[in-house]
Amino acid sequence: MIQNASKSLWAKAVHPVVQWFDTWSERPDMERRAEDPVDWVRVIPFFLLHMACFAVIWVGWSWFAVGMCVAMYAIRMFAITGFYHRYFSHKSFRTSRPMQFVMAVLGNISGQRGPLWWSAHHRHHHKASDEADDVHSPVSNTLWWSHVGWILAPRNFPTHKHLVPDWMKFPELRFLDRFDMLMPTALGFGTFFLGMALEAWAPSLGTNGWQLLVWGFVISTIALYHGTFTINSLAHRWGKRRFETSDHSRNNLWLALITGGEGWHNNHHHYPNSVRQGFYWWEIDMTYYTLWVMSKLGLVWDLKPVPTHALTKGHVE
Repeated sequence: MIQNASKSLWAKAVHPVVQWFDTWSERPDMERRAEDPVDWVRVIPFFLLHMACFAVIWVGWSWFAVGMCVAMYAIRMFAITGFYHRYFSHKSFRTSRPMQFVMAVLGNISGQRGPLWWSAHHRHHHKASDEADDVHSPVSNTLWWSHVGWILAPRNFPTHKHLVPDWMKFPELRFLDRFDMLMPTALGFGTFFLGMALEAWAPSLGTNGWQLLVWGFVISTIALYHGTFTINSLAHRWGKRRFETSDHSRNNLWLALITGGEGWHNNHHHYPNSVRQGFYWWEIDMTYYTLWVMSKLGLVWDLKPVPTHALTKGHVE
């Protein structure tokens, strides 16, 4: 009985805390856990980060802090859309191993888990989009579940390594994926100490450690979370369908603007291998424009275009 009680305590309280720091650690009752809708201990950091946004009441604001918030949102959104999505999930272009690692780190500091976890879940999403096995479909599940609920569910915590054998061969990517709290935590401390330094050395900026932590890390990370999550939820509900796909993906200009081009979601599900999601010149795709510039600088190459046949096949407009 004592042994069973000890195992239960480990499974319910201790092990989820261990997984904050080592996401590849296994839990002894994974079968039972897979039926749980939410592992409340495991997701404490996620909720604390949301609550920390209210600290803005006490830290106030400055133009520098708000600018830092916008910059951190834009940089990390590009890392998610350009590399976590278009590179690690779809291999729509090529790059060097050092650049691959740098952008994996930038994606990791977004707080959206490691590159292997992210790409594995996304690859599965394309295989089962809007079917019963799609873990974040707003069609087969609720809108709330598709937006945020699915990432709180224990069954979605593990990295499905069998879906990313191409990336598993890189030890640096495995490290980032296994210890995916390290880089976001480092960013949080970094923004705090930067704010302290600016308070001492550039007081005219009107910022400080706590203010820059709240704006540069907390608020920008929460905005980044929900900006990214809209593609799973809203982009499968609202917008136009240019192409007849097997799912409910939509094209939505407003979502494209806040996500750097990911809102052209029906385009993407029609032909996911293209580095472009805005197929036409009037479809704003900031991620593609940035990758194009990077290609001219030799940082990335072999950008896969949208073939002519993809523009006409299945066209319903």
